[in-house]
Amino acid sequence: MTVSDWLVLSLLPGMGPRRLALLREHQPQWPQGWLALLPAPARDALRLWLEHPARSPLQVKLDQALAWEAAHPSHHLLTPDHGLWPELLDELPDPPPLLWAKGDLTALEPPGIAIVGTRKPTREGLGNTARFAKELAERGFCVVSGMALGVDGRAHHAALQAEGRSIGVLGCGIDVVYPSRHADLYRRMLDQQGLLLSEHAPKLKANPAFFPRRNRIVTGLTLGVLVIEAAQKSGSLISARLAMEQNREVFTLPGSIHNPQARGCLDLLRQGATLVTCVEDILAELGQWSLASSATPVSSSDDTRPVVTPVNGDALLALLSDSPTPLDTLIELSGRDFPYCQQRLLELELDGWAAQAPGGWVRLPR
Repeated sequence: MTVSDWLVLSLLPGMGPRRLALLREHQPQWPQGWLALLPAPARDALRLWLEHPARSPLQVKLDQALAWEAAHPSHHLLTPDHGLWPELLDELPDPPPLLWAKGDLTALEPPGIAIVGTRKPTREGLGNTARFAKELAERGFCVVSGMALGVDGRAHHAALQAEGRSIGVLGCGIDVVYPSRHADLYRRMLDQQGLLLSEHAPKLKANPAFFPRRNRIVTGLTLGVLVIEAAQKSGSLISARLAMEQNREVFTLPGSIHNPQARGCLDLLRQGATLVTCVEDILAELGQWSLASSATPVSSSDDTRPVVTPVNGDALLALLSDSPTPLDTLIELSGRDFPYCQQRLLELELDGWAAQAPGGWVRLPR
């Protein structure tokens, strides 16, 4: 089947991923086999498109999708017939019939590990995220996450800093930057051989209903999911549950019983998740996959650590030292407003250049 055929199937009325997956199990021939299996509304819509495409409302969306793919070499429409379609997705009960992709498709080749967690991690959680993502990337794994604030963003940043591969799965249109403060991360994913994936066409805004469904793709692309920090009511626990249902490995870090952001992880341990304290614990569970990883571990000494140079003339970074500087002082000295300073400091923290300390912000040694 062609990209156009899969596109049309994904656009048929009343035909979600689960129903399409059930029909795919019959291995119907295109198009007559599909016409025989489809319910009446979808069958009529497909027949109209096949016989009179110019009269079909599906044709406009089809033309828009194909035009988007042709607009840039980094734009791709992935279907189950594509040579780089992730076969692990076909193990899901509701695999996407089509994925919009932007970036380097070779990011799909290494084995993947998902790293997920709270949007409001502790400093320890951010540090653990960076450490695991960096070491997994150096071992040749692709770090997969959902491009959200907190643990997701830190995992992507750390994998890219280690010159590794990372895949971000969006809960919005493929060209929509959400959250907006991740505009720089979005660009870095495309500039540094990363890949962005989405079920949704360009320009479609983020919707809370999209994120749980995005999570099934995050976990479905991977051999396992590592939960760094998660509260008891957390989207990360949805990812963990999906991973268990998908027969993926679930790993989690132990945390203090006094840390609200660790309670979800403690619950996962009671449910049978594997407790990990280092990357070797993950590799031991993955067995042959860890041996198949082609990358040689990189020395963790300071002189071999990948360094990302901050933006030239970064006023906030220049103002920081090892002594805490209050945010109010940074705003006054930099001449920038509060929203800018708050967002830029978060970006510097995610990149490992700065950290919040008692009394203000400090510059981290590199």
